[in-house]
Amino acid sequence: MKKIFFITPVDAEYGFQLAGVNHIVTDESSFESCIQDILNESDAGLIIIDERLLKAYPEEKRRMDEQSFHGIILDLPAPERPETEIEDYAAKLIRRAIGYHVKLKL
Repeated sequence: MKKIFFITPVDAEYGFQLAGVNHIVTDESSFESCIQDILNESDAGLIIIDERLLKAYPEEKRRMDEQSFHGIILDLPAPERPETEIEDYAAKLIRRAIGYHVKLKL
């Protein structure tokens, strides 16, 4: 069975551990080594990254990792995001999945 990994900053340390998932707490400075360790695990199936750490994960590097990884890498929206940014996040996911920018009208 494949494992699910959550990578978050320190402020989310206890929530995911209580749920019983593999949870790694890191900061931007050690994020790259953390993600590489998980990508090298043969039983990793899903990696969920808190979006606050994505500044340390350049888009080009992420694309390369997604192509070589046998699982899925997802962004976890930060809890304090304004509502206007939520739509931007959905458009970003769609653009990354289909390779085309889509305007959403709600």
